[in-house]
Amino acid sequence: MSAAISLTDALLEIEREYRRLGGAPVRFNFAGSNVLARQIVNGAPADIFISADVLQMQYAQNAGAILPGSSFSLLSNTLAVVTRQGRPPIKSGRDLTLASIKRIAIGDPAAVPAGIYASHYLKRAGLWDTLQPKLLRLANVRAALAAVENGSADAAIVYHSDAVMSRGSVLAFVVPHNEGPSIVYPAAIVASTKNRAAAEKFLAFLRGPDARRIFEHYKFGTYRVVD
Repeated sequence: MSAAISLTDALLEIEREYRRLGGAPVRFNFAGSNVLARQIVNGAPADIFISADVLQMQYAQNAGAILPGSSFSLLSNTLAVVTRQGRPPIKSGRDLTLASIKRIAIGDPAAVPAGIYASHYLKRAGLWDTLQPKLLRLANVRAALAAVENGSADAAIVYHSDAVMSRGSVLAFVVPHNEGPSIVYPAAIVASTKNRAAAEKFLAFLRGPDARRIFEHYKFGTYRVVD
């Protein structure tokens, strides 16, 4: 299963619960959604793809790498800003312009969903041009989080789900829904799968109450199945 790196902690916990309830083991490949989409299009083996945005799923679909009709919206998320421990508190995007905030880590806006979402937020807030000299563009959202944890950056724009599991940073604020972009995680079955029945079973579990409880613990929003 190829899944966006921001899903790592939630999916590993869900997989343990899935096995506890009698399901088969699931092997994961976590990376930036853009990396995973290219891998799948180029023939890398996978049964399920969960992207952190619709564009990467569409790229895989347009290349014929996704089983037709299998894609659906699984999760939502929100952006959050984290800072280094011991830093003065910040409460809004405008505070990122303070002189005490010298480096701001984000996912690369030219490549990864988290970076694209961060750029949309900063542009909407009128801060994109002002903050350009401070931005540290990294390979994925976990790299941005790690930059704050290891002291390479003073702040980072990440997902709320990443912020809550971090032990080396401080959650400064969650971007209000009306100020941030719409973040959707689509899931689908890979067209080349040799385990379609198992893939369908695990996707059904991901949409069920046991997985929903874990996703929501990690601050993901879930889409309820309507019969």
